[in-house]
Amino acid sequence: MTKYSLRARMMILILAPTLLIGLLLSAFFVVHRYNELQKQLVDAGASIIEPLAVSTVYGMTLHDRDSVRHLVNLLHRHHSDIVRSISVFDANNKLFATSNYHQNLNQQQLPSGSPPPGELTLTRLGGSLIMRAPIVSEDDLPDPANQADTRIAPLGYIAIELDLDSVRLQQYKEAFVSTLLLLLCLCIAMLFAYRLMRDVTGPIRNMVSTVDRIRRGQLDSRVEGYMLGELDMLKNGINSMAMSLTAYHEEMQQNIDQATSDLRETLEQMEIQNVELDLAKKRAQEAVRVKSEFLANMSHELRTPLNGVIGFTRQTLKTPLSPTQRDYLQTIERSGNNLLSIINDVLDFSKLEAGKLILEAIPFALRATLDEVIVLLAQTAHEKGLEITLNVQQDVPDRVIGDPLRLQQVITNLLGNAIKFTEQGNIDIRIEKHGAENNQMELEVQIHDTGIGIAERQQSQLFQAFRQADASITRRHGGTGLGLVITQKLIKEMGGDINFHSQVNHGSSFWFHIPLQLSGAGAAGAPDYAHLRNKRLAFVEGNPAAAQATLDMLRATPLEINFSPTLAQLPAGHYDILLIGKPVTQRSSLIEIKRELAVAINIAGCVILALPSPSMVEAEQIKRMGAFACLAKPVSASRFLPLLRAEPRLAAPVVNPPSSSPRLPLTVMAVDDNPANLKLIGALLQEQVGQTILCENAREALAYADSHHLDLILMDIQMPEIDGLRALELLRQLPLHAHTPIVAVTAHTLGNEREKLLEAGMDDYLAKPIDDLMLQQLLARYGAGGVEKPRAGEAPQDEDEDATLDWQLALRQAANKPDLAQDLLAMLINFLIDVKLRVTAVVNGVEDPHIGELIHKLHGSCSYSGVPRLRQLCAAIERQLRAGTPVSALEPEWLEMLDEIENVTLASEPFLTH
Repeated sequence: MTKYSLRARMMILILAPTLLIGLLLSAFFVVHRYNELQKQLVDAGASIIEPLAVSTVYGMTLHDRDSVRHLVNLLHRHHSDIVRSISVFDANNKLFATSNYHQNLNQQQLPSGSPPPGELTLTRLGGSLIMRAPIVSEDDLPDPANQADTRIAPLGYIAIELDLDSVRLQQYKEAFVSTLLLLLCLCIAMLFAYRLMRDVTGPIRNMVSTVDRIRRGQLDSRVEGYMLGELDMLKNGINSMAMSLTAYHEEMQQNIDQATSDLRETLEQMEIQNVELDLAKKRAQEAVRVKSEFLANMSHELRTPLNGVIGFTRQTLKTPLSPTQRDYLQTIERSGNNLLSIINDVLDFSKLEAGKLILEAIPFALRATLDEVIVLLAQTAHEKGLEITLNVQQDVPDRVIGDPLRLQQVITNLLGNAIKFTEQGNIDIRIEKHGAENNQMELEVQIHDTGIGIAERQQSQLFQAFRQADASITRRHGGTGLGLVITQKLIKEMGGDINFHSQVNHGSSFWFHIPLQLSGAGAAGAPDYAHLRNKRLAFVEGNPAAAQATLDMLRATPLEINFSPTLAQLPAGHYDILLIGKPVTQRSSLIEIKRELAVAINIAGCVILALPSPSMVEAEQIKRMGAFACLAKPVSASRFLPLLRAEPRLAAPVVNPPSSSPRLPLTVMAVDDNPANLKLIGALLQEQVGQTILCENAREALAYADSHHLDLILMDIQMPEIDGLRALELLRQLPLHAHTPIVAVTAHTLGNEREKLLEAGMDDYLAKPIDDLMLQQLLARYGAGGVEKPRAGEAPQDEDEDATLDWQLALRQAANKPDLAQDLLAMLINFLIDVKLRVTAVVNGVEDPHIGELIHKLHGSCSYSGVPRLRQLCAAIERQLRAGTPVSALEPEWLEMLDEIENVTLASEPFLTH
């Protein structure tokens, strides 16, 4: 609400009533005078026209126009101030005589065919008033004795046009006088208001000024001057208050002086305590620094030997072993992975507490990412007799952008806890989508179990570090107590939230929401179910939750589905596909499976068994018994549907990739001061590349690299004498390796280690412990780079450098995986849109200081997308930019790149729409 001053309020309250009353009186006066003047004009016109109607009877009877004209002219001259024209019309509505031939007589004349008026009439037309009166002969007047004879036959009628302007002028004068009177009243009211305000607001301003001085501490200030009535009482009150404040201030000052003396003594004691606290703070900061260094060193010292233990265990498992040896080695591997998981929990918690955890935003396949986690943990669940189900709703997009590893970590923690604290029953995972707008969706993941539940009094400490719900549970199940804390912090870092509901002995339900960006490459990875049309599938599953999840997955296909809890209850008939889910609560013997397969083969031509993970060791024997394939439960679309494509009777005609990938024609050097790590890296490299060079330190690596060509260098960071970063600088100074990809291999995971290494000049980052899948993905990224730089006298093999799109090359670069090759090509096409816009701007003369970084990034994308010609063009432009060639001097190359981008876009359409 607007706050007005007292002066303004008084002015408004005085002037507003005066103005309102004056306006009402003026309006009444003007309206009254207006109506009165109108009535005077009408009366004057009636006094003219009625005698005239009587006087013109004789002339009209004798048709004497001159006498009538003389009469109307005489009246017009006598009343010229209000009369514009007087006209006489005969009974036939014809003009008989008029006093003003120049006037427009159409306004006075009745419309054609209208009878003469029977009485005096008034008509207003703009600024004129038309009055008409009939001319009736005395002989034609009705006889009072003959009441039936009421008809009058007028001889004609008279029309007078009166001028309203004279009346209007008088009305304006009246309104002007009223306005002057109103203004005069307002001026008088303002004089009285000003006098009143001066007598009231002046003393009030004086009192306000005095109060303000008292507020600022001038307690000797007093209100002076003569005041009337209540203002004088207020003045006395303010002066009394000032006197009381003066007395109180003097007393308070004495108390302050005493308190100041006491405070000085206290401050001296606090100064001593502050010195002690400062020393304690420095000791705490030093302890935090030591802890960070300790965690960083422990990361390296613990993960490095674990790298050897886990890596060589995996390598040994690839060799022929007895069942006992294999079991022992698998136990060692699981124990090593558990220890690594505990170490990762501690390190992740430290990074989250320090706020140094960096989340990635990369495209990934959501269903495949989820399937990896479920299959990994299904082994443990199935060993306990627990059924795991995965139900991904059909409206959930598959191609998204986010951090897949952290999403897997969150689900692994929640699912691992569900398995740990559930002794029997089901663990159900449900994935839903909640809203999608602005190329972003909200993903909801629900995990329900039938475990022991959590007591209500223990739920409050569930997300506390190093705490679990119950001490006895900790001793029974183990763990660091960091899993849920890390899970909660990771979800919050991803912009989501987590919640749960639990009852003792009734299980628990955890659910979380996270936002994910939708990937533009989603269309390229859309599933194709055309080969399944008109096919019948029978599904047998005894667990209701597992059956529902699989049925929801199958409903996205055109298959005709028949479900039954048991094989015996299946409706009779022949089916193209029979999917049988085996229970995890009991393990069927091979004899029972063989007996069941004998019945199933007669029902369907393609029999697929969904087995618990422990039973997958017998998969080959089961397939020899007649099963087409065996799947590890839970059944997922990413593993089930590709099996149908592999069955000749079901699959659409496709070109199958070779069963085994050849070694990449690369020369790779690995540098590591730890013999176990070096030996493991060598063993892994020998399986995937043509030539492997192993060096125990940076000095030996520099000596070899000085005279030999290398396609890729794996460089350990923490080494004696010359560390990895210094070795990187020295390698870049060698002519042969100015542009050789060098990958950092380190066990440090704290903070933004990856970003620091990349900023230092490393081309990529590989974290320990290294497994064959990580290394395979790394080599796939740089495999094209190795082929691109041939040795002297050699040409690249199986590559057409003039080809716009070499699909076979794209398949080789994608480890012979068509889906992966399509995804990589789709990502390149999406990236080319931005490249085309920026290159076009450069051609048009727009400065782009970061165009070199864009071409470098495009060069890397082209290296694993099967576009050799565009890759060669990127390499040539990048070399010239690094050599200092101005951007404007490369206009032919820019135009050639724009043409090649169009060629690649057109050439890729058949592969992306297939």
